[in-house]
Amino acid sequence: MISIEAEAWQAMVRHAEAGYPKECCGILLGKEQDGGRVVTLAVPCRNAYDGDQRDRFHLDPKDQLAADRKARELGLTVLGFFHSHPDEEAYFSSTDLKYSWPWYSNVVLSVREGGVRYAKSFIANEDQTASETEELHYG
Repeated sequence: MISIEAEAWQAMVRHAEAGYPKECCGILLGKEQDGGRVVTLAVPCRNAYDGDQRDRFHLDPKDQLAADRKARELGLTVLGFFHSHPDEEAYFSSTDLKYSWPWYSNVVLSVREGGVRYAKSFIANEDQTASETEELHYG
């Protein structure tokens, strides 16, 4: 289970809506707690994908390093990642699976007509051949 605190959720929503109609991306920081994950900080990142960003994203490695440093400074852990699907459902695509990091939470936000509608979270298996839906609480 992953729970995203209200302030972190609002940061994700703002980033997804500001980036529409392109995919946004970011990193989730927090702590493992009581058998689940609690996200206390969502770090918006630049979509560094060189092609059409309406259906692809790539996290900038500089943003990844900065988020990792911030996590260590605050005594937090990188728990996962988030990205948006503009005018699509919140699902874990084959591309998402292929480029995912196993065991991390991957939160996908459905953004329709510029507004976030809902989100789902997924965890990829070790060899990135399948994912399972993770229970998600947010807001």
